[in-house]
Formats: sequence, C-alpha cells, structure tokens
Amino acid sequence: ILSELDPDDAADVLSELPEEERAALLESIPPAESAEIKELMSYSEDSAGGIMDPAVISVSEEATVSEAVNKIRAAEIDEDFFSVYVVNKDGRFVGDVRIRFLLTRPEGTKIGDLVDPDTIYVTVDMDQEEVRNIFSKNDLIVAPVLENDNKLVGRITADRIIEVAEEEAAEDLYTMAGTDADELDKISAFHAARIRMTWLLPCLIGTGVTALVLMFFYEKFGKGSSIVYTAALAFVPMIAAISGNAGLQTSAIVVSGLATGHLVALRVSQVFTREVRIALLVALSCGVIGGVACAILLYLKAPESTIKSVQLVFAFGMAMFSAIMVATTLGLFLPFLFRRIGIDPAISSGPLVTTANDSISVAIYMTLTLLLAT
Repeated sequence: ILSELDPDDAADVLSELPEEERAALLESIPPAESAEIKELMSYSEDSAGGIMDPAVISVSEEATVSEAVNKIRAAEIDEDFFSVYVVNKDGRFVGDVRIRFLLTRPEGTKIGDLVDPDTIYVTVDMDQEEVRNIFSKNDLIVAPVLENDNKLVGRITADRIIEVAEEEAAEDLYTMAGTDADELDKISAFHAARIRMTWLLPCLIGTGVTALVLMFFYEKFGKGSSIVYTAALAFVPMIAAISGNAGLQTSAIVVSGLATGHLVALRVSQVFTREVRIALLVALSCGVIGGVACAILLYLKAPESTIKSVQLVFAFGMAMFSAIMVATTLGLFLPFLFRRIGIDPAISSGPLVTTANDSISVAIYMTLTLLLAT
C-alpha cells in the first residue's frame, strides 16, 4: 500500500508510526522511493517542504519547445500539470512556462524566451500557514518549492492547500477552546482528560487569583463598609463576563486576520486605531447600560440608607468602561506579541488569557468601588 501512495502522502503516514515500524516499512520499498520519502520526512511537517509534492517537470532554459513537450510526454507522472519549470545550467530555478505557450509557439522556440521570471515560489522552510496565505492572495493553482539556494525540489498544489487550511482552522479552534486535536486520536478517556486539564489547571489557579483579589478588597473595605462590599460583589460576574467577552471578540478578530493574512501586512498602529474606536463605543454603551441596570437593581433590592447608590452606580459604570478597554487592549496586542515571539496567536483567545482578563477587570471594579462608594 505504501508504494502505491504519492511520496508526500506516504511521508505523512510514516510520520505517525513508531520509529521501528517506520524503518521496517522504508526497507520494504525500492531504495529510490525510500530515499525520496526520507527526504520529505526531513522537513518539518508544518513547512512547505513537509507538504510539497516532489514530482515536478523541469527543463533547461536552453531547451526548445519541442524538447520540453517530449519531456512531458516521457514523464511517468499521474498528475495534472499547468506549467513546466525552467532551470539554468547550474540547476537554479529561473521561472516557469505555461503549457499553453508550449502548444502555441513554434517547436524551435527556446524555452528561455518564454519563461516568466516573476513566478511566485515558496521556500522549503516556509510555514504552511504562510504558504496558504500566498496562495490565497495571488489566486495560485500551483507554486514551485525551492531550497534556500534556489534549487527546485518540488511543488505545492491548490488541493493540498485546501487540506492545510482545514488543518489550520481546526488547530486554531482547538487552541481557542483550550484542548488539542490529539484527544480525537485516542480512545482513552484518561488521555482526553489529561489534555483538557493541562489547560484547565492554570485557569483554576487564575480563578484562585480572582478570589484572592476579592479577599484583599474585603479587608480594605472594613466592617463599616461591609454592606457596600456585599452589594458590589453582586455585580462582579457581570463585570467579568462582559469585559472578558469584549476582549475575546477583539482577539478572535485579530487572530482570524493574522491566520488568513488580512492583517499580516498591516501595522499594529493601524489595527489599534480601528479597534480602539470600536472599543470606546462598546465600552461606553456597556458602561451606561450596565450602570442603569445596577441602579435599578439597587433601587429594588438595597436599603437606601445603607448604600450610597449613586456612587456605587458611578463606580460600576466606570469600572465596566475601564475593564472593557483593558480587555480589548489585551485582546488586540497579545496576538501580535505571541506571533512575534513564535507562539500560536490563537492562545490569546484561550481560557488562560480569558481568566486573566477576569482577574484584572475585578481588580479595577473593586478599586473604583473602594474609592468612590465608601
């Protein structure tokens, strides 16, 4: 079965097997095929080299149209080809020639006269997400893959890029949910629970930090303001939920933009200018609406003689506004920061960062309540 697969598919299958089984299977196929598969496996599975197809047709720039056509006819490759790649006498990539030129030009025409020197290519060490963005931006059907010395080693087709897009989308979704695709490959419930707890334990610690913040402010309020503290405590879930979701919305937009390449070319300042205006409108709206809701609930439930309702409502509205602005700022900058230091930006939309937003928003709320309502 392995020998019937395309080299890139065979490399994918073998990479999932234990080392001993992999070595045994590689020895069971012809040496030429084995060497080709080993070369593909030497590249990172998430790089252009790891997803490329090594089957290419290349001709010298000194060859004629007739020679190029004969080479295509002689090639035993069961694949669709849209162009022929051209190399110089040193084997360096020069460009490509479309098949239609080979059909419409005189047989004696030199390939070098037809070559397109501006052919878009990718390098073997380029990340597959970046390759996908190049295909999407330039509407490519196929792209040559080059070594760093411009040596032609393979090609990537659009159908492979579709698979990559699906993989990347699923990976980002799992990361944002705080889990991993590996749990789908295992039947064991313990294995799945271990993967999820890897993300949930830090979140548990984060919620513990939020509890410590509330305990700290309880001491600051003192016994004389305990009723104010109790009333303020009732609105903590609203502050944490709204600010956390606002930050999550921003980070989701930024992560999606980075993944699709729509924001890659933009400066952080450009994205910030847009998002801060949106955040101001959202924060102002939520602050006003939340303040009104707080006032109504206090009027219905709290004795007027024991709580400074106006101050508490003002503190709540200001805290809602401030918490949303802080959460939105984190949701905006963290994906760019993670991307710069080589961490998947989708983590910035994960449960860990969301929990951190909760602690920050609660600290802001209780600080303003302490200053304004006591």
